[in-house]
Amino acid sequence: MRKKHLVPLETAGIFLALIWLAPFYLMIVNSLKTKREIFEDTLKPPSTVTFENYVQAFSELDFLRTFTNSVLITVLSVVIIVIFSSMAAYALSRVKSRLSTIIFFVFVAAMLIPFQSVMIPLVTIFGKFEMLNRGGLIFMYLGFGASLSIFLYHGALSSIPKSLDEAATIDGANKFQVFWYIIFPMLKPITVTVAILNTIWIWNDYLLPSLVINQKGMETIPLKMFFFFGEYTKQWHLALAGLTLAIIPVIILYFFAQKEIIKGVSEGAVK
Repeated sequence: MRKKHLVPLETAGIFLALIWLAPFYLMIVNSLKTKREIFEDTLKPPSTVTFENYVQAFSELDFLRTFTNSVLITVLSVVIIVIFSSMAAYALSRVKSRLSTIIFFVFVAAMLIPFQSVMIPLVTIFGKFEMLNRGGLIFMYLGFGASLSIFLYHGALSSIPKSLDEAATIDGANKFQVFWYIIFPMLKPITVTVAILNTIWIWNDYLLPSLVINQKGMETIPLKMFFFFGEYTKQWHLALAGLTLAIIPVIILYFFAQKEIIKGVSEGAVK
């Protein structure tokens, strides 16, 4: 029998879930309408479901090439962030000194710095070194993604006893082997969390690629989506279809990794 005191909480949960799902409903429903139907009523379902918007958006976005660019940049950036952040957090958590503490708090403080405050000097510096390309973009993502990733990894590493390191060292393992073969596999939940959080951020990012990638054929999906928004017209039916295509990979990835994400956030932020 349902407890009466839980009814208000469940009601509030359902209400919040509906609010959260409302944008997805509007996006999917209106992506199946004609442009005229969208302006007539955005809330009601389409009178006739049409997938022509998806076909046209797929073509005009040059979706296969754009999707490949997004996947390449996202995967490489996330892999580099995971490797370097985990190693940095391991060093900071195992070396107990005033310097390591200061460095860790510098990384934590860096999370408070808004990108808009550094984007112009950052692009200027990278331009001087001719790094306004995909390689430079991935390097920038490492810099901006490292702070939160190190913070989460550092929290998870605090729950792993140092005696494991000492035992492996006695058995003849060097520092890298201790980390890679003993410690890193134990960080799987937090690694999944770091990977998903950075994937969602990098996959959906528009501002940084718009400043760094200025070569035709190298656009990511968010950059190419701007094609549907002109000075005098906005093709909402195609834009919404393109958005739906763009978020499907991330939703699938999150669906399969949600348990690890929740577990990883708990380990990294609470312990």
